[in-house]
Amino acid sequence: MNRFGRVAVLLGGSSAERDISLQSGAAVLDGLRRAGVDAHPFDPAERPLGALVEEGFERAFIMLHGRGGEDGGVQGALEMLQVPYTGSGVLGSALGMDKYRTKLLWRGLGLPTPGFVPMHSEADLARAEALGFPLMIKPAREGSSIGMGRADDAAQLAAAYRAAAACDPMVLAERWITGPEYTVAILGDQALPMIRLETPRPFYDYAAKYEEESTRYHCPCGLDAEMEHRLQALALKAFRAVGARGWGRVDLLTDDAGTAWLIEVNTVPGMTDHSLVPMAASAAGIDFDTLVVRILEETLRDA
Repeated sequence: MNRFGRVAVLLGGSSAERDISLQSGAAVLDGLRRAGVDAHPFDPAERPLGALVEEGFERAFIMLHGRGGEDGGVQGALEMLQVPYTGSGVLGSALGMDKYRTKLLWRGLGLPTPGFVPMHSEADLARAEALGFPLMIKPAREGSSIGMGRADDAAQLAAAYRAAAACDPMVLAERWITGPEYTVAILGDQALPMIRLETPRPFYDYAAKYEEESTRYHCPCGLDAEMEHRLQALALKAFRAVGARGWGRVDLLTDDAGTAWLIEVNTVPGMTDHSLVPMAASAAGIDFDTLVVRILEETLRDA
């Protein structure tokens, strides 16, 4: 695997998702090494990014989740350093991290996404309430469902807003969609088999993602082939619309009428043993080590 040279796996960082990033990064590091890649861990919280050049790294595999790693910042720094990196560029990363602006873009393009309003202060609670209960309240620029909560009445809305605002000054109120939740993993130009998520919790929150053993992942997802193909095509369109590239994930819901609703884009999804991209890849016949090498291969196209 000398074609890649010396590879830095960027992991950890200083976001609220540091712990998950460390787990994801360790898994990617092991997979790359098993595949014969000269890969090494690199934590930007402990070393300046300029050390990548000083230490002779030829490319970077970004496994930094959340702000500071998934929002275009580190991507811009790597471009200044002229170090090729995995995944989306500056624009795609920044837009994908910002749920509010992602939804504005989708709505402008006529792509289906639940009704929403931004909230900057408690003065916006009435605007959110006008969407109708129940509501999903979330920080606009966090991942891993951090700070998210459901509101069924005005009191819960105020409490959920305060919890989300503690994570990000921009909060998003979104109309609640009752129905199955799906995710579409994307690798290059390919949408991988869809996964249906099932949890006894009110929604697929942090605990359901990383802690609970009660969460169920259905792949095949249970949709007929025509419907799955249609939703995969919708996810690819939504992914490309924000300028995302390389690999990622698009989350969506379907309501009781079978209408699909786009929820968000993940440009650096998790790669832990609970993560969805490796699961979808496996269903497509792509093992973990092959998956991480294929993601890394995207950096050769830009060389």
